[in-house]
Amino acid sequence: MLGLKLPTDPRWVNLAEMSLEEILTDHAYCEQKAATACISLIQLYPDKKELVEQVAPVVTEEWGHFRMVLRELENRGLHLGFQRKDEYVHGLMSFQKKGGSREDRLLEKLLICALIEARSCERFRLLSEQLQDPDLREFYRQFMVAEAGHYRMFIELARLYSDRDRVDSRWNEYLKFEGDLLKNLDLRGDRMH
Repeated sequence: MLGLKLPTDPRWVNLAEMSLEEILTDHAYCEQKAATACISLIQLYPDKKELVEQVAPVVTEEWGHFRMVLRELENRGLHLGFQRKDEYVHGLMSFQKKGGSREDRLLEKLLICALIEARSCERFRLLSEQLQDPDLREFYRQFMVAEAGHYRMFIELARLYSDRDRVDSRWNEYLKFEGDLLKNLDLRGDRMH
């Protein structure tokens, strides 16, 4: 369903489990950044009625997810650490086409959001299936379902505001780039991406 070209290295879950405070911290900041990205889309494209209507509830949902991760940290006696540079997202941003029309820039933003949500969904699925702690498996299953919905929403919005063939062509370019990007990033258990 997600179309990702490179599955996550199976060792990632074991590394994440050994770095629980760090992975939860990174997850919290990913949720915060997702809410911010949605706010930014609304600010940049207030004239896109369907976008505003569909993305506005996601702002609230992502912020709620941030708070859920904070609670999980607290319940486990862990602490929110400092935010770190997200090399994965920075890599995706480097592939984003610069310039072009306002609609061209919207397409790029929507596809990057869709790709981040797709990879997050895949990683949350792995955590929900392979973590030793049954409470954490259920915790991450909830996130997996939400991310799948967000991924589909961003792809559908891209197709609403741009030609379907153009969207699908650019999406495939992003998928190939993202697979190559992951091959070149260090496998780290303290990062969601």
